Amino acid sequence: MVSNTVGRKVFRVVNAIFFIVYGLVCLVPIIHIVSMSFSSSVAVSAGKVTLTPVEFTLKSYEYVLKKTEFWTAFRISLVRVVLGVSVNMLMVIFAAFPLAKTRQEFCAKNFFVWFFMITMLFSGGMIPTFMVVKYTGLLNSIWALVLPGAVPVFNVVLMMNFFKAVPKELEESAFMDGAGYFRILFQVYLPVSLPALATLVVFSLVTHWNSWFDGMIYMSDAKNYPMQTYLQSIMVSPSTRMMTKAQANLLRLISDRTLKASQIVIATVPILLVYPFLQKYFVAGMTLGSVKG
Repeated sequence: MVSNTVGRKVFRVVNAIFFIVYGLVCLVPIIHIVSMSFSSSVAVSAGKVTLTPVEFTLKSYEYVLKKTEFWTAFRISLVRVVLGVSVNMLMVIFAAFPLAKTRQEFCAKNFFVWFFMITMLFSGGMIPTFMVVKYTGLLNSIWALVLPGAVPVFNVVLMMNFFKAVPKELEESAFMDGAGYFRILFQVYLPVSLPALATLVVFSLVTHWNSWFDGMIYMSDAKNYPMQTYLQSIMVSPSTRMMTKAQANLLRLISDRTLKASQIVIATVPILLVYPFLQKYFVAGMTLGSVKG
C-alpha cells in the first residue's frame, strides 16, 4: 500500500513535469512569432529575436491594418464563418439524426451511411469540383466558399454517435406525449447535445476561418478574397500597385519575416478569443460523441 502511494506520487510529479515541458514546447514557437512581429526588421534579420521583442515597433501591423483591402477581406471572412458554421451545423444535425436510428426505424440507414462514408474515402478531385462550382454559377460569390463543404462527414459521424448515446427513454416519453420527430429533435436531442454541438462549432469555425486555398481557386477577383487568401497573396507577392507613398515608405521599414509574423498573429487572434468560451464543452463533446449508447 505504501509503495502504491509513493508510486502514485511519483507518477503525478512526472506527469506534471511532462505536461509543463510539453506546454512550453507548444508555446515557445508562438511566443517567438509574436516577438518577431513586434521587432524591427534589422533585429529579425540579424537573428537577435528570441522570446522578447527587440527594438519594439508596430510597423508591420501598421502596414497590414492600414490597407482597406485587409478590412474588406476580414468582413468577407466573418460572413463566411457565420454562413459556413450555420450551414454546416444544420446539415450535420439533419443528417446525423436519422442515421442514429436503428434499421427498424429507418430502413434506408445502411445505404445512406455508405453514401456518406464513401466521400471520406474517395474524392472527385480539384478540377471536377471546380467545374461543379463554375457551372452552378457560384464563382466569385460567398457561396463558393460555403456550399462545397456544406456536409462535413466526419462531423456527421461524431454527431451520429452522440445521438446514439442519448437515452432512448427520452424519445419514447416524448412520443407518448404526442411529439413528432422534428419536435423530438429540437426539444429533446439538441438541448442535451450542447457539448457535442459546441465541439463541432469549433471544428467548423476553425476550418472556415483558416481556409485559404478555396478562395484562391474560386475567386478570380482579389476584392472577393477572404482574409486568409488575402494574407497569403500579399505574403507570397506583396503588390505595389494602388499603393500610396506612405504605404511604400512603410514597406521599406519592414522585412518579409516580420510581415509574415504579424499576419500569423492577426489570423490567430480571433480564434484565440472565441475558443475559451467553448473550451468547457470541447472535452465532453469529444468523449461523449465517441461512445455508442
